[in-house]
Amino acid sequence: MVITATNRRLSRYARLACSVGALLLLSFSWTLSAQAAPEELDAIVAVVNDDVVVNSELDREIQLVIPQMKQRGTPLPPEPQLRKQVLDRLILKHLQQQRANELGIKVSDAMVNEALNNIANRNGLTLPELQATLEAGGIDFDDFRKDTQSQILTSRLQSQEVVKKIQVTDQEIDRFLAKESSRLVEREQVRLQHILIALPDNPTPQQVKAAETKAKRLVTQLRGGADFATLAARDSDGRNALEGGDLGWFEMGAVPSLVSDLAYSLAKGEISDPLRSPSGFHIIKLTDIKAAAPKSVTQTKARHILIRTNEIVSDSDAKRRLSQLRTRIQGGDDFGMLARAHSDDTGSALKGGELGWLNPGDTVPEFEQNMQGLEINEISQPFKSPFGWHIVQVEERRSQDTSGDIMRIKAREALQRRKAEEATEEWLRQLRDEAYVEIRLDDNS
Repeated sequence: MVITATNRRLSRYARLACSVGALLLLSFSWTLSAQAAPEELDAIVAVVNDDVVVNSELDREIQLVIPQMKQRGTPLPPEPQLRKQVLDRLILKHLQQQRANELGIKVSDAMVNEALNNIANRNGLTLPELQATLEAGGIDFDDFRKDTQSQILTSRLQSQEVVKKIQVTDQEIDRFLAKESSRLVEREQVRLQHILIALPDNPTPQQVKAAETKAKRLVTQLRGGADFATLAARDSDGRNALEGGDLGWFEMGAVPSLVSDLAYSLAKGEISDPLRSPSGFHIIKLTDIKAAAPKSVTQTKARHILIRTNEIVSDSDAKRRLSQLRTRIQGGDDFGMLARAHSDDTGSALKGGELGWLNPGDTVPEFEQNMQGLEINEISQPFKSPFGWHIVQVEERRSQDTSGDIMRIKAREALQRRKAEEATEEWLRQLRDEAYVEIRLDDNS
């Protein structure tokens, strides 16, 4: 089947919304550096194949990066190091833009407008308010718009070049569920155990080092099979030491802020790394989980016809052919017969275009969005996905309450995300290795 499962969390806007959140939080506290001389702004700082990166572009990228680093609490490196790191990112951006141009991948103004409106909505703003907030902090809205367009472009490129090629087998899902299923459940309550290696007020570096060393030693013992309650009673300085460090059950919203992220991410029985706070080093074990009741999943039975584009078949050709087929079907021609004769998806064409029952996340976002907008028996207008142009018909829908099916969907998404991150890193490394890159950045620039 051509339509392969992809991780919906890799949607083209997710990272954009995250980035703007950081920008909005700090835009009022950050001011622009003094403008350099015009000739310095135009200096070439890198050659990337047949393209160049100029100093003014590097400065604009730094202006977008600094607020994000401050929001995350990441210390800013020395300026020369920061410029080199941002330049490396710009080089990868140029390489991906070049590859997208080779493949004919484009981002329309309508797509950028949609993304910007989504970003504004997620931050409780109108688009004019988003623009005013950014510009009040010294961030040019046109630069932000260009960065948004670039991120959409690279997301579409990575989807086509990397993500769509990722396959997750049933055996991989089985192994994942056997080891890590507790990561996937929707959590209502968690039970935690705690060990504290306390620090005095105003500790010396030696005291901090000794406490950290002890905490790391305990983590090693715990992960090696030592009983948490025994070590807590013996070594913890926490109030619950004599109860084996048991903190009891917490509603998710009531988990202490220090360990709130761990409450969502730790698997059942997992031990955290030591966490530093003013009171000392903390070790957390997620002892148990109370999961929310499984929610029903709406499955869709659908069939489609795919026309791929190539050197001979253009986008307009594919769209026109599908429009003609859609008209014929509406006029009474059999969908299955036309799919067998015209669809480029050989796997489904032999079955009359049938894709079977599809769960959320089983198809690429463009396909799922169009399919979910259809009524039963309705045929979509022609639309484009990374695989080509489609028309799709929804035949049936049903609601499934089986928790096992939901867990397998979540496991598939988690594995796809994990594989996508690894594959994308390798793809970017290869893209850089195969390119001609000459860096002309001077440490004193």
